[in-house]
Amino acid sequence: MNTPKPYPTDLTQAQWEQLVPLLPKRKWRTGGPGRPPVDLRGVINGILYLLKTGGQWAMLPKDFGCYKTVNAYFNTWCKEGTFKRIQQALTQQERVRQGRLSTPSAGCLDSQSIKTATQGKSKGYDAGKKVNGRKRHLLVDTMGLMTSVFVSSADWQDRDGLKEVMKRCPAPSKKHLQKVWVDEGYRGEALKTWMAEHYQIDLEVVERTGPGFQVVKRRWVVERTFAWLLNFRRLSKDYEVLTRSSEAFIHLAMSYLLLKRLA
Repeated sequence: MNTPKPYPTDLTQAQWEQLVPLLPKRKWRTGGPGRPPVDLRGVINGILYLLKTGGQWAMLPKDFGCYKTVNAYFNTWCKEGTFKRIQQALTQQERVRQGRLSTPSAGCLDSQSIKTATQGKSKGYDAGKKVNGRKRHLLVDTMGLMTSVFVSSADWQDRDGLKEVMKRCPAPSKKHLQKVWVDEGYRGEALKTWMAEHYQIDLEVVERTGPGFQVVKRRWVVERTFAWLLNFRRLSKDYEVLTRSSEAFIHLAMSYLLLKRLA
C-alpha cells in the first residue's frame, strides 16, 4: 500500500523525476561529520510549502528539515538564478508538448501592483492603483506561460518596467518575438520605436472598447497569469526583503504549475 503524502504541496514521484535533471549538479556539504546528507527533495517540498501557504521560514514544519538549511538553499539558488533556469526549461518543454515552437513569436506584457508587508526597501506608491508596495512586470506568451519577470517598487513607470523586462528576457525569446500586446499604459511612439530598434518587435496597444469590466482581447492572457500567481499565498502580498527573492518565488510558482502539467 502506498504511503500517503504528508502535505498536499509535496512533489509526486513523476514531478520529482521531471525536476531532478534541472537542479544544480554539484555536491553539497552536509554540515559536518555525523550529520545525514541533505534531502534535496525535502528542501524543494519545504520551499513549495511556504510558497503555497504563505508561512514564515521559522514556522516551517520539521518534516522538511531544518528551516535554516532550506532557507540557505533557497538563497543560494536565488543568487545563481536556478529558479529562473528551471522555469524557462519547463516552459520550453510545455510549449513543445502543446505542439508549438520552444520559443514564442508573440506575447503579452502587463504590470501588477501589490502591497508589501513590513519591509522598507524597494517599495513605493502607485498613484494610479493607490497601492503602496511593489510592482510585478510580466511578459507571457499567448498561452500565458511566463517568459520574463521583473519586480520593482510600485512607483516605477510601466514604460521603464517594459525595458527592464525585455533586458531579462531569454536570448532565444528576444530573437523570435515579433509582436507584444500591451495596454494603454505603454502608449507612445517613443516606446514603440525603442522596441522596434532594439529588438525588432512590434509593440501593439490593445485598448478597451467601453467602460466597466470586460475581457480585453489578447490582454486577458497575462491577467489570467497574474490570477494563477495569486493562488499562492506567499504571492498574495510581497513579503520578501529583496526583490530577487520575490522574482524567485514567481519563477517557482510557474515551475510548480508546469510540473503539474508535464508530469
